[in-house]
Amino acid sequence: MVQRVSTVAFEGIEVRAVDVQVQVAPGLPAFNIVGLPDKAVSEAKERVRAAMVASGLALPARRITINLAPADLPKEGSHYDLPIALGLMAAVGAIPHDALTGFSVLGELGLDGSIAAVAGVLPAAIGANARNEGLICPAACGPEAAWASPEMPIVAAASLIQLANHFKGTQVLSRPKPGKHEAGIRTETTAAPLDLADIKGQESAKRALEIAAAGGHNLFNNGHVAEST
Repeated sequence: MVQRVSTVAFEGIEVRAVDVQVQVAPGLPAFNIVGLPDKAVSEAKERVRAAMVASGLALPARRITINLAPADLPKEGSHYDLPIALGLMAAVGAIPHDALTGFSVLGELGLDGSIAAVAGVLPAAIGANARNEGLICPAACGPEAAWASPEMPIVAAASLIQLANHFKGTQVLSRPKPGKHEAGIRTETTAAPLDLADIKGQESAKRALEIAAAGGHNLFNNGHVAEST
């Protein structure tokens, strides 16, 4: 039997649906991830293994294969940890097999079973809502995801144990309210200056802004228009 979990791949701010297929089959013990994973995704198996052990769930001594479909789409980032772990938990019966139906999942795992925040939760939530899916994400990202829609189901958890208890009905995780990610809030006293170096990619756009600034052309700066000289 193949357990399926929905997640996403990012192309800039666009999202592409990814089907995480989990198979636990007879054979020599192994844990393989296929489907054009990058280094961070390939390393997920060690984080998943440690997080599940820390949560009291041992991986079966069988052949585990994770396929990230479509196989020709490059997969990057640590947000595949949580869908892989939940797919394995469903495959071995630690959570109900249908618990993940209708949800898109993303999140990074710590070795202690905690679920760490990841980038791109809001685009992922918007994409999931467009596909009529809910979202399972880190607790720290729940307020960000809630902006996507007031009606879509959102489960934001701090650990694998919380998710397992939620799906078993022994602990209910309430839907987060829209808000800001704490780590992303800037204040007048602690904020670092805005820097184009913080932006990933967009080399042409950054170059255009640098040329415009060097020439004294109008640019928006902290909500005010800088007049050209």
